[in-house]
Amino acid sequence: MSGLLLPPESVRVLLQQVVQDRREQGHDVDALEGELAQLPPSLDAMQELAARLEQAPLVQGWPHVEPHALADVLDACSDLPTARRPGGDVGVRIRTAWGARVAGCVLGKPFEYDPTLAELRDVLEPAGEWPLTDYVTEATNARLRQPQPQWPECVRERIAHVPEDDDLGYTVLATVALERHGADVTHEDLRLLWLLNLPVAATFGPERTALLSAGLATFTGSDPVGPINPASEHCGAMIRSDAYGYACPGDPVRAASLAHRDATLTHRRTGVYAAMWAAAAVATALVADDWEDVAETAARVVPAQSRLRAVLDQSLEQVRAADDWLDAYARLHGRYGMYSHCRVVQEIGTLLSTLRFARGATDGIGMQVCHGNDTDSFGATAGSLLGALHGPAGFDTQHWLGRFDDRIHLALATTHDDSITSWGRRMAALPARLS
Repeated sequence: MSGLLLPPESVRVLLQQVVQDRREQGHDVDALEGELAQLPPSLDAMQELAARLEQAPLVQGWPHVEPHALADVLDACSDLPTARRPGGDVGVRIRTAWGARVAGCVLGKPFEYDPTLAELRDVLEPAGEWPLTDYVTEATNARLRQPQPQWPECVRERIAHVPEDDDLGYTVLATVALERHGADVTHEDLRLLWLLNLPVAATFGPERTALLSAGLATFTGSDPVGPINPASEHCGAMIRSDAYGYACPGDPVRAASLAHRDATLTHRRTGVYAAMWAAAAVATALVADDWEDVAETAARVVPAQSRLRAVLDQSLEQVRAADDWLDAYARLHGRYGMYSHCRVVQEIGTLLSTLRFARGATDGIGMQVCHGNDTDSFGATAGSLLGALHGPAGFDTQHWLGRFDDRIHLALATTHDDSITSWGRRMAALPARLS
């Protein structure tokens, strides 16, 4: 059975990421980092060091307060928003949000190699494709620094369906979980759904670690959830959260609470708060008509003294002061450019910029993808937010979805619905399911 265990050097690499995570979270880990480098290749020794990493004290004077349990998180928020009654158009807004999420994901997928805005502009502008208003052409795709492996399914001339992507698969899985379990969905419900549906190679980062751990736990019956998961502040939980916003139109706290339940399966702190923010933003956008309403309301479900709340407040200030989306990007990139692909911090600010300057999802998904970084994940989230906020009037459904023949490929073993339209209807039915 030793083949089921990771070799010690692989564990060392994972713990190096944990050291980085804990340092960013304000913990004093310098001595432990030195110990890790000198540690013998022993799983027992590494497990003991991992336990001490979890217990590492905060550095003196650390200014942030970042709780984990939902009640504590909500208590740490300064002014929780109240629920609003959704309008009669909420169903069509949800369907539009889903459709725009699909389009934003596919539009961004070819560029999923962490480019900057300047790098994308250097490639797209000479080809007459800047800013993006359609899926990338095959000729332009060939000039990209690192073409995405699924590019033949994503370029304009070859598109025939929506290719498999985790940014869409998780939205579908959350929908299935809510259909089956409603607001009472548990970690165990989600874990079982993942085990029955997700191939390991279709997951990344903390999700892959959690899935592998859950699989091993089926042999022993042990609790697979541990306090440490490398990269637990990355955007994986955030991309899983939109369906909770769809299910709770006008109720950002309830949406955020459901997203917290999902996110804490794999993530911690900023990773969890970003998921709560996204769910609350979608829930608010479904009943709002103003981008600032969405931005300000969603920020109120993030703990007031957390690092992410400081980023949200500073980013909103920069976006409000900007002349256009390019100016906003320059301001945000100048401040947060060290946060790259999947890191949430820079990209949550660019979402605010897209919310302000886009006229709807039709132009907004291209604007978001042109910001660079994690282009498919945040292109999808931008589409969801803009589709919810502006509704069908702001989304050219035929232009963006017409060439998919209403087919979506999903890397989900026991979920067989392959219709974009059908999933939109199912997501639009979630509010009634939860009521």
